Amino acid sequence: MTLLEQLANAPDLFEATLRDFPPALVNWTPPDWEAAPAEHFSALGTMCHLRDIEVDGYHVRLRRVAVETEPDLASVDGYALAVERKYAEESLERVVAEFRAARRVTLAYVSAWATEYERTATFAEYGRLSGRGLLQLLASHDLQHLSGLRWLLARGSALK
Repeated sequence: MTLLEQLANAPDLFEATLRDFPPALVNWTPPDWEAAPAEHFSALGTMCHLRDIEVDGYHVRLRRVAVETEPDLASVDGYALAVERKYAEESLERVVAEFRAARRVTLAYVSAWATEYERTATFAEYGRLSGRGLLQLLASHDLQHLSGLRWLLARGSALK
């Protein structure tokens, strides 16, 4: 499976994973986050985070890589966005649809790239990366949060 196919399949994987969440666990967070494989968000918060990082993070970064020479790309403070955008008040169904739509935009944009995959930028703690490297980080981010959702399911499995 190619990198772009993995990125295209991610919304389906998230949606399938979310089907395993009982309604009581969608906005639940554990009393501690020891050994958590992802940022500390509920399942709903995770989907809001994915949507926002896709749009406010990767859409901006990928556009800049394509048009600027050696841009310096910024990180996005996901925890600040969670507070500012009131993740806990969002609708899971709407957020999943918005994430899916944002990923389609990402894929349409990078599918049109020719040489942009090899253009480079500096990205926060990751250092110098190519456009392809940024897409690898995006795929890694997906996997990290899929793992985080499974971790939440495990932690919440004994709740009554």
